[in-house]
Amino acid sequence: MTAKHEVLHYTAFSGDPDGGNPAGVVLDASGLDDAAMLSIAAGLGYSESAFLTAPPEGLGGEPGRAFTLRYFSPKAEVPFCGHATVATAVALGERIGTGDLVFATRAGTVPVTVSEADGEVRATLTTVEPHTESVTAADLTEALAALDWPATDLDPAFPPRIAFAGARHLVLAAATRERLADLAYDFARLEALMHRLDLTTVQLVWRESDTVFHVRDPFPVGGVVEDPATGAAAGAFGAYARELGLVPEASVLTLHQGEDLGRPGVLTVELREGDKRVRVTGTGTRIG
Repeated sequence: MTAKHEVLHYTAFSGDPDGGNPAGVVLDASGLDDAAMLSIAAGLGYSESAFLTAPPEGLGGEPGRAFTLRYFSPKAEVPFCGHATVATAVALGERIGTGDLVFATRAGTVPVTVSEADGEVRATLTTVEPHTESVTAADLTEALAALDWPATDLDPAFPPRIAFAGARHLVLAAATRERLADLAYDFARLEALMHRLDLTTVQLVWRESDTVFHVRDPFPVGGVVEDPATGAAAGAFGAYARELGLVPEASVLTLHQGEDLGRPGVLTVELREGDKRVRVTGTGTRIG
């Protein structure tokens, strides 16, 4: 690693360095191989770190505002990460100005708009096209056993599903805020199930009101007990809620995450009528 590979530290989905989800950001990762990027991510210990290189041909976007973006957890590369995308976009916005960016990710092309208001920089990412799929009774039983959640603690209005908006997440809804707050799970057992189902996180949710939710995301496959703010899962959850008719087709949802970890963050999820892709917005700021 050379001086050009400076690792920036940003948090996403909060304007407070002590809130949201921290990410490492390397704005010029050219010359770093996979092992080097994984080593940086492992050394940082954040749930994910982001690495920018030149864009592939034909990506589009304005010159100097299109990039290839890769994400590494402390254990492995992941196809898409929302909070590291927001962190990277905010870092770029501070250096090359607000406006539109385009990222080529392993999950697909992700456009991002960076704006500034009242001294805060925020980024809005547009997910790849999402979808949901069923989860078998056996896999649901195993997930609940790993979480030590009785099935009676689930909210029957929210059927368990695997939701995708760049990465796969198992969505489980708690019937009470107390159930969501009490999270002490079997790390190895949940990790094994998640590897088998190719899950990035488990999206645990509790509905406070029609459009306000509290969420938590165990992330053992990344070597992290819990992700403090998860943009990819927020996008997947928005698509899930719309597909199952739990929210109107055109909605703006507010997701609170990180409160139980002492790192509160807010994720805004926008669903537009006639557009399957989901928009996830959050602020970001540099740490240190």
